[in-house]
Amino acid sequence: MTLPMSTNDPLYGRLFAWRGPDDPTTSDYSMGGDSSSDLQVVIWNGTRPYWRRSAWDGALVSALYQSSTGYIMSQTIVNRGGSFYLTFTVSDGSPSMRIMLHYTGMFQFLAWNSSSSSWDVFIERPGPTCDIYASCGPFGYCDSTEAVPKCNCLAGFEPDGVNFSQGCRRKEELKCGHGYSFSILSGMKTPDKFVYVRNASFDQCAAECSNNCSCSAYAYANLKNGSVTFDQSRCLIWLGELVDTGKYGDGSGENLYLRLASSAVDKESNILKIVLPVVAILLIFTCIYLVWICKSTGKRRMKKLQNRHTRQQSKDSKSDQLDNENIELPSICFEDILTATDNFSDYNVLGKGGFGNVYKGLFGGGKEVAIKRLSKGSGQGADEFRNEVVLIAKLQHRNLVRLLGYCAHEDEKLLIYGYLPNKSLDAFLFDATRNYVLDWPTRFRVIKGIARGLLYLHQDSRLTIIHRDLKASNVLLDGEMNPKISDFGMARIFGGNEQKANTIRVVGTYGYMSPEYATEGSFSVKSDTYSFGVLLLEVVSGQKISSSHLIMDFSSLRAYAWSLWKDGNARELVDSTIVENCPLHGVLRCTHIGLLCVQDDPNARPLMSSTVFMLENETAPLPTPREPVYFRQRNHETEDQRDMGISLNNMTITMPEGR
Repeated sequence: MTLPMSTNDPLYGRLFAWRGPDDPTTSDYSMGGDSSSDLQVVIWNGTRPYWRRSAWDGALVSALYQSSTGYIMSQTIVNRGGSFYLTFTVSDGSPSMRIMLHYTGMFQFLAWNSSSSSWDVFIERPGPTCDIYASCGPFGYCDSTEAVPKCNCLAGFEPDGVNFSQGCRRKEELKCGHGYSFSILSGMKTPDKFVYVRNASFDQCAAECSNNCSCSAYAYANLKNGSVTFDQSRCLIWLGELVDTGKYGDGSGENLYLRLASSAVDKESNILKIVLPVVAILLIFTCIYLVWICKSTGKRRMKKLQNRHTRQQSKDSKSDQLDNENIELPSICFEDILTATDNFSDYNVLGKGGFGNVYKGLFGGGKEVAIKRLSKGSGQGADEFRNEVVLIAKLQHRNLVRLLGYCAHEDEKLLIYGYLPNKSLDAFLFDATRNYVLDWPTRFRVIKGIARGLLYLHQDSRLTIIHRDLKASNVLLDGEMNPKISDFGMARIFGGNEQKANTIRVVGTYGYMSPEYATEGSFSVKSDTYSFGVLLLEVVSGQKISSSHLIMDFSSLRAYAWSLWKDGNARELVDSTIVENCPLHGVLRCTHIGLLCVQDDPNARPLMSSTVFMLENETAPLPTPREPVYFRQRNHETEDQRDMGISLNNMTITMPEGR
């Protein structure tokens, strides 16, 4: 496929998105070359830019994408008579691939999956965080070097407000005619709204910016790889604010020369000149001191080690498997846990569940923790315990619970978490005496936080992780009512090319399980999407999925929600405690999104990236959900729950007290 970057080419045209999944009329979203320079491609929302590819820097092969099927798509730049094109090619023997502009404005690469007879999205733009055009404001940039990309200020700038909607301001203002210097920022996405200076060398480009008091930055690239018959230079200068820039974490990008007051550059340079030698000297003295300490206390330490040798042997025999996983978490001594919980006193019990009790603990220094003690007869055995420790140790996200340590001592298996004072979501949501705390802004923040946490698990973490047991009792709330997804004992890691898997050991909680998982043991990221949809409907309605008194003639909350939405009565689903004081449009939109997530066909459910986008963009059109095909749940009371790995609602850890 070839996409023109030049608007002067007679073949120029834009790629238009459909208005909806079943409406082929053109929407406001379109994609094509930027007429101001012919160097970049832009996704437009009407006349406003929605996402922008950085200006071409002269590289012929600008990107390589690995699809879920193992085949490779390459993106190259072609210069044809002064007109530039983006050309996409795939490796030999690859399945059918296509590129589309989705009706939500997402530019997607898809590959045909013959096993599921569906198109799989293997990359899409813009990304789920700060990749949208100018989302970080003037002089702010989207930092993709972070585990979760976030907005930061360029060097020499500071936030111009409590968030990045107003961008950043200079720490020291520039004054025309006074001293200035250029700070080199590497690996950058060049900003938008540049002036393209042709036929200029690097020195001439630098002089062009230096001689103009309004010039705030410049960038230079050699385009000799494009064609030897046309201008081989690309000098870009920026007058005034810098918008829609970023920093790449994959080694791509180019140098951006940012104009700062000389004193600001000198301060940073002088600080480094002073700090580095001081740090080096301190490290040397610290090492000398530590060696002396080790020698002087060696005898005492040997005696302590001998006294604890027997106790540690028992502990080590149970933790060898965990050590082999290179866990970056401390192993907590069992005796310390006994002290912290007052020998597992009933007074310190925070909650009880099918996998054991949760206790509040107090370590030295007054640090409060929540300690999950797995019962010896628990369905969560050594494999699940190891799984939870290894997974959470490798995950870092604000919407995932934080694991502080673990303990494996004889038959004891314990997990130590950060203490969260506001319990689990179900303790508020389904308690008529406390659900008033969850007003609509709080509920919506919880919904978005859970969605972002799932997106991180599915797409943005180092691993692709399926949670498989997402429900209200497994969402904890911190002091500001921010959600934290917990309980990763049943989670599964997917390999690089895996999209779905099958199991004969179904785990999780019925009602939250997707139909294909509950009946066939087939699960994927779309299984978590289904669980999120159920949870979203619960948050909107304030009712449990199993609330039979509410649904009466309906088989489930899902069926009840669909019936109300189909008949235009979705307002009746909304929790009576918030219906009078909430933006009804936003609540009904969440109900609509929830119904999209609980569709029976996994391929019809949105990815979490699309779900986050729909939640955060109120004007984005929503597709029409399909009517659910209801299935009868089997009677679990007569089954061997341990063999099936079933976690029923009354066998999950639900906290009656803060943890």
